[in-house]
Amino acid sequence: MTYRVAVLTVSDRSARGEREDASGPALARAVEAAGGRVVAREIVADERAAIAERLSRWADDGATDLVLTTGGTGFAPRDVTPEATRDVIEREAPGLSEHARAATLAKTKFAILSRGVAGIRGATLIVNLPGSPKGACETFEAIAAVLPHALSVLAGGGERHPGGAS
Repeated sequence: MTYRVAVLTVSDRSARGEREDASGPALARAVEAAGGRVVAREIVADERAAIAERLSRWADDGATDLVLTTGGTGFAPRDVTPEATRDVIEREAPGLSEHARAATLAKTKFAILSRGVAGIRGATLIVNLPGSPKGACETFEAIAAVLPHALSVLAGGGERHPGGAS
């Protein structure tokens, strides 16, 4: 299954044109290397309403299976991506974020500072990733192997688990 992905970079400086977005393009390359197809990419400022609007639009338009955000998941006062994500999701998928943090902890002690969440809106999975190119890609790679199955089930492709259990 080739899944359709939208990548949203959340960064005040990149949104103002003061800094080139490095995370969005790096994440898009990682998605395509894993078999996904990037169908949209945007940059927004660290504004809760703007983030929520983009997430809602992409999830509701039927053109994306997965929305990945990069940025806004830390402790800075303007890091509001998890809050904006919770504003729009209907069901959380905490195992994805928990596994991603645990897997990336082997690479950096700062993984435990990520507040990223994952959840479902309609038939779209939304996952928050860190803002650095390295952090975003390593976190995506930690969950990439389960995404085709998760997205297939979410799209109504069956409830059968790959290991044979149902």
